[in-house]
Amino acid sequence: MQEIILQATENSERLDRWLAKQLPNISRSRVQKLIDSGHVQLNNQVCLSKKTQVASGDCLNVTIPEPEKLNLTPENIPLDILYEDEHLIIVNKPVGMVVHPAPGHYTGTLVHALLYHCDLAGIGGVERPGIVHRIDKDTTGAIVVAKSDRVHQHLQEQIKAKTATREYWGIIYGSFADDAGTIDLPIGRHQGDRQKMTIIPVDHGGRAAVTHWRTLERIGNYSLMQFFLETGRTHQIRVHCAHHGHPLVGDSTYGANRSLKVNLSGQALHARQLSLVHPISEELITAIAPLPEEFIKLLQVLRNRN
Repeated sequence: MQEIILQATENSERLDRWLAKQLPNISRSRVQKLIDSGHVQLNNQVCLSKKTQVASGDCLNVTIPEPEKLNLTPENIPLDILYEDEHLIIVNKPVGMVVHPAPGHYTGTLVHALLYHCDLAGIGGVERPGIVHRIDKDTTGAIVVAKSDRVHQHLQEQIKAKTATREYWGIIYGSFADDAGTIDLPIGRHQGDRQKMTIIPVDHGGRAAVTHWRTLERIGNYSLMQFFLETGRTHQIRVHCAHHGHPLVGDSTYGANRSLKVNLSGQALHARQLSLVHPISEELITAIAPLPEEFIKLLQVLRNRN
């Protein structure tokens, strides 16, 4: 356990923002968790609100507990590794694999497979060690995982600053009128179905969500699309496409009542390319995940029809 004592000399500022500046090796989300869990004292009083104002002269005491030990059992599950070194690993996640343990998915996750293969950063927590970003269970493709807390924090900052880029390929029903564009609509949890996301105004709980898209190929009543994520909300591409009347092929959640005589294990969405700056060497790394066989077969079927 580590204890840090800080003295404020600046003008009034929100507690979480002020602490994040004073503790550059700790992410703001981690700072907020420390506040929520009662590990921050302001003038000898436990402070549980991240919005509390810190003023010049205030004394803060921050207790950083030892990271919880992982209680997950590593599993010998094959990995399709696109890039790996001592600091991070990028894998091509298969369809049907959940990234980290969650209700209903306590075994067989990507985390279980990675723990068998290598050590991971502990900063993500006991259930999500090293996880920087996620991919839906039935979406395939490139995902990066950190092996140390320093690398984890650096990668998360890259995603937040948009210096790390994520390119997806997908097949949708119909086609957009233009060849390229941007969807800028906030997304939040669906009020009637907590398993789904939907378009919700920011003042009603939605979070900013921006998806850039380009049509790669129009194939009859379908389109092969390229997507670039500016934000990374849950189900973002799926929700944005469905909202515009062009759900992803095979998406049983947002494309209900759409039929296609091709058996798919999930939605036709693939994280094709991931580019990032290596946190240690500062070199640009670009990992390309080959299209899965189901995706290629679907394209062939659609092209043959037309």
